[in-house]
Amino acid sequence: MKTYRFKLYKSERNEKLHKQINAAGLIYNHCIALHKRYYKIFGRYLNKNNLQKHLVKLKKRGKFSYIKEIGSQAVQDITDRIDRAYQLFFNNLKRKVRCSPPNFKKVRKYKSFTLKEKAGWKLDENTHTLKVNGQNYRYFQSRRISGKVKTVTIKRDSLGDIYVCIVTDAKDFVVETRTGERVGFDFGLKTFLTASDGDDIISPMFFAQNSVAIKKACKNLSHKKKDSNNRRKLVLKLARLYKKSANQRHDFHFKLARQLCLKYETICIEDLNVKGMQRLYGKKIGDLAFSEFVNILRYTASKFGVNVVEVDRYFASSQICHSCGYKNSELKDLKIRDWICPKCGEKHDRDRNAAINILKYGLGHRPMQ
Repeated sequence: MKTYRFKLYKSERNEKLHKQINAAGLIYNHCIALHKRYYKIFGRYLNKNNLQKHLVKLKKRGKFSYIKEIGSQAVQDITDRIDRAYQLFFNNLKRKVRCSPPNFKKVRKYKSFTLKEKAGWKLDENTHTLKVNGQNYRYFQSRRISGKVKTVTIKRDSLGDIYVCIVTDAKDFVVETRTGERVGFDFGLKTFLTASDGDDIISPMFFAQNSVAIKKACKNLSHKKKDSNNRRKLVLKLARLYKKSANQRHDFHFKLARQLCLKYETICIEDLNVKGMQRLYGKKIGDLAFSEFVNILRYTASKFGVNVVEVDRYFASSQICHSCGYKNSELKDLKIRDWICPKCGEKHDRDRNAAINILKYGLGHRPMQ
């Protein structure tokens, strides 16, 4: 499966799509209310098919005429989303994983609705036009679409821009790696990736770069009257600054993942507890976005035929000497950046030693502990 994402031209007719997304949000909240009421009365989970039959009868009433705005296939997709969310919730409860059930969403913050194959849409690549529920919309096409289209999702962001996400059954072209090099990487706060071969990667810290402008915008926003036009303008300005940081980070991650996949055959990384790290280091972890990079790296590696190995998070990579295998338990203090092995006398940089151990462990050479 392959997804194409294109931005729609700004136009007054886009207001119709905004209304349809709002209608999808109303339907979502109504379904959540029905689920909660049904569980409270009967103590059971509301069947998806029964919910869909109920919505078909409901849209005939004038009060719920907004259900007709987005078409039957899009309504079914909303019930499918809720059904998957509840199944995940109950499965997590069985596994004793802390989580919360699906809840209501603000309609103005609801983001998308999905149209299935041959249902309420028509695509014309020659004129870069998408027809949704009888209305034509032009989009910026950066590349040709390959494969058979499976679903079309209309999505809006915090700035009010609308995108079309087209999912096809096309397969990505796989490029074989040119070298047989293998590498281990240790994630860090000062150095984004410390490599076992010395080729480290420094993160640009995009949110920190834009933090001065963001602080200024937040300060100005706090002085504006609620629901005023000036406040709305500043909300959009602030959203643009956040989106700029996110786009810069996204671009950096994709380019870095491609660079690594062209250079290495096997990449060994550690399985991070990102939520635990966020409790300690806060927004810096959000700026580095380790989880996002790992997902992008896995995706890029699958295209290039590169093997990505994730090492167990409980493996003491920083405490073990990569030369002799001695474990130094005193290194739990993160302030210690350099140390000398008491057994063999080898001098280690904490992160470099961890990267080498991650590589050895990932390749199956378990160090002595």
